Amino acid sequence: MLSSFASSRDATPTAYLDEGTFIGVTDGRTDSFLGVPYAKPPVGALRFAVPQAHDQYSGSYEATAFGFSCPGSGTGAPNITDEFQALLDSVLMEQTAIDEDCLTLNVIVPAGTQSGANLPVAVVRGFYYGGSSQFNGSTIVERSIELGEPIVFVSINYRLSAYGFLASQEIKDAGVTNLGLRDQREALKWVQNYVHAFGGDPAKVIIWGESSGALSVCFQMITNGGNPEGLFHGAFIESGAPLPLGNYTQGQASYDALVNSANCTAASSTLECLRDLSFEALTQAISITSLQGLTPLVDFDFLAGSPANLTAQGIIANIPFVNGNCDDEGTEFSLNTGIANESDVVLALQEGYLPGAPTSALDQVLSLYPDDPAAGSPFGTGDENEITPEFKRISAILGDLDFQGPRRSMMQRLAGRQPVWSFLSKRFKYLPTIGSGHETDIAIVYGPGDLTDYVINFVNHLNPNNKTGIYWPQYTVDEPQLLTLWDGSEPRNITNDTYRAEGMSLLIQLGGEFPVASI
Repeated sequence: MLSSFASSRDATPTAYLDEGTFIGVTDGRTDSFLGVPYAKPPVGALRFAVPQAHDQYSGSYEATAFGFSCPGSGTGAPNITDEFQALLDSVLMEQTAIDEDCLTLNVIVPAGTQSGANLPVAVVRGFYYGGSSQFNGSTIVERSIELGEPIVFVSINYRLSAYGFLASQEIKDAGVTNLGLRDQREALKWVQNYVHAFGGDPAKVIIWGESSGALSVCFQMITNGGNPEGLFHGAFIESGAPLPLGNYTQGQASYDALVNSANCTAASSTLECLRDLSFEALTQAISITSLQGLTPLVDFDFLAGSPANLTAQGIIANIPFVNGNCDDEGTEFSLNTGIANESDVVLALQEGYLPGAPTSALDQVLSLYPDDPAAGSPFGTGDENEITPEFKRISAILGDLDFQGPRRSMMQRLAGRQPVWSFLSKRFKYLPTIGSGHETDIAIVYGPGDLTDYVINFVNHLNPNNKTGIYWPQYTVDEPQLLTLWDGSEPRNITNDTYRAEGMSLLIQLGGEFPVASI
């Protein structure tokens, strides 16, 4: 299947896949092969269909520019401050244009790497509002060269929003649920078949993701009864954990609304009608019905059950992993909520985050997350950043409900079974309103920054410890230790994962009893 890869620091990078020749681009330090198709374009009859493996490659391919971003991507994170956007802009690259023909990936290697180099591989997933083009893998690869621990960086695009995560009885009957997750699996199979041609070792692959990419990593660990099928051997997870999810029936109303908006109600097959629409017409229908944020649901196929429950049962890949959080995960999601008083907090939780939870249970939550700005998030900022009444309170609750609590639960469940490490970033507390908010850890990886070396070492050795950072102990049930990253003169130390224990325990329980229909 594979031939060879030949490159020198002065030559145009060239890779040979099947009968195809891929022409890449070099900056003298790294060689990049961009916009490589890993599956057939999901257009026409393949819209809303399980991804199909790409035909054998033949001919010549220009792999010098990133491919299209998948529909459902946006141009930036929602509801964030100018200062936070500036931080993201400092480390993320510009997003490419959007089109359905988006199932591509990017391979970045040290300049001159040849087939047979057998370098370890990091396969990276991004967040929902961006594409793989935004992640500058060159900074990671360059740092890996400096450390003498070179790696191959692979970033992938996958279908998002309604294109990747429609859910209904019709979708279930057609066997086309959770298509975005199936795209990711197809990309991992591509890596097994072809990464050797770029100098990677298919036996040394880890999966790595941030935000929704982190959730994707967890879902890949859970599917197939927790059997990774040799597709990956470790995981690096930033701001995501196996969550309690509802099932595909909870997506029926959204599907029906889309069918109605697209004027497909009278069609003998509403799914075929949606496939037959022009890209522009479907995009407009999705926009009208506000379905840009659809996410995975339990389909009893790719996701056999609620990810949180499956993890509790041990139905998850038994591989080394790292999972960490930012201290103020909830702030980004609490802006512009219109919450002005305690009754609004209860209503927001009942309608969106813990649907159907009784008021009595939420009263317990409020007692553990009091109406005291000094106790809220951004944590450790006193009375500052209380931009509206209850902002810091709801920020604390949402951060623990959706991020910190599920991470802690995952660590506690699996620490006795496999090697695991955890971190907490308290960096960027100076950012107004956001503090150490969701996604701020991107800057300490892609900067590059303090986490970069740990990531590179994990890719190489399935252990994050390295020559350049303080020792990071494994997380255990008896000693739940965190690598903690701070602003100031002492940037890293080890702390205990025991804060807000009672509140997180209650939120984990309620999250399981009242799962959300989207994440």
